[in-house]
Amino acid sequence: MESKVNLDEKRAIHFKYLDLVTVAFTVILILSNFASSAKIIDWGTSIGHIPLAFDAGTVFFPFAYIFGDVLTEVYGYSRARRVIWIGFGALIFTFLMFWLIRVLPGEALWQETVGQNAFEAVLGGISFGGIVLASVLAYLIGSFANSVIMAIMKKLTGGRHLWTRTIGSTIVGEFLDSAIFIAIASLTGVFPWELFWSLTLTNYIFKVAIEVLFTPVTYWFTKKLKQAEGVDVYSDISDLSPLSF
Repeated sequence: MESKVNLDEKRAIHFKYLDLVTVAFTVILILSNFASSAKIIDWGTSIGHIPLAFDAGTVFFPFAYIFGDVLTEVYGYSRARRVIWIGFGALIFTFLMFWLIRVLPGEALWQETVGQNAFEAVLGGISFGGIVLASVLAYLIGSFANSVIMAIMKKLTGGRHLWTRTIGSTIVGEFLDSAIFIAIASLTGVFPWELFWSLTLTNYIFKVAIEVLFTPVTYWFTKKLKQAEGVDVYSDISDLSPLSF
């Protein structure tokens, strides 16, 4: 029998799977940033005069939002907020480590056979200021918008109609994430400015489409987690500040 945890979502509870969901969310987040700096994918078609292309991180990133939805739906906003900040810390650590790797001198044989230019072409972006700024700002604003909307809509709907809040929160969160990320990355030279509308539009369409297609999986996953954990958290919507850990 599920128990509903309403305003007391911050009390100490031992969860079986929260750590695993946190790890999955963070790994997907890091992988999406690797992929974003490595390749731009072309769908080979267009909407009007706008070609459909997206950075390769878009393949990964929608699943981070699905896990973000699950975190807020099952464990509540305060725990989702904590995981978002954990992801932020992991991003900063990754960027700093790859910046260090980029500036350290390469071994002579490696320089001859592979070279710094090859590293810069594939992984240099993840240590470059533009993509760091774009990733961090877009991630924080989009993720918190997604989680806040999930929490508010769950309270307003009394926990009914999960699909309205998973899709509704994604429509807002992914728009903010895509627009902010592509705009900053384009302004700082990570992506060609000519691809701004193409990348923004395609990123957004693809991310929202993945959320919609995976709605049955999200329903199944949240139901199983609620049963396994014995909770169904309703967040205190008067305390939705992101500035807490």
